[in-house]
Amino acid sequence: MKRFFTFLLVMTGTVVKAQKINNIYVNLYTDSLKKGTHNYINVDGLLSNGTYRPLDSTKILFSCAQAQFIGNSLVIPADFKEDKVKIRVVLKEDEKKFEEFEMYIKKAIDPPLRSEAEVLADLKNRKKKKN
Repeated sequence: MKRFFTFLLVMTGTVVKAQKINNIYVNLYTDSLKKGTHNYINVDGLLSNGTYRPLDSTKILFSCAQAQFIGNSLVIPADFKEDKVKIRVVLKEDEKKFEEFEMYIKKAIDPPLRSEAEVLADLKNRKKKKN
C-alpha cells in the first residue's frame, strides 16, 4: 500500500508542460467571402511537438477594418461595396506571430434554396434511376 501511495504522489507531482505555439497558419477553404453571413476564418497553430491544432479567438486576435469579427467569424454587411477585405490574425501570446491577407467578396448571387418538396422529389427520382 505504501508503494501505491508513493507512486500516486510522484505521478500527481509531475508537472505537465503545455505545448508552445511555434507558428500560425490561415487555412482558407474558399476563394471569396459572402456578404450578409458569418464567414469562418480557420487558423491553425503549429505546436512545438510538430502537431497542428485549430485556434480560436481565445488564442488569436482577429481584426478587419471593413467588417466585424464575432469569434472566428467575419460578418460582412449585406450592403458592402468593396471588392475585398484585409484581415489580420495575431497570436495573443506572441504578437510577432501574425498573418495578414486579403479576401475577395463573392459577387455572384446565390440561387434561391430549394424547397423541402423539391429535395424529396429529387431523391425519389435518383432512386428510380438506380433501379
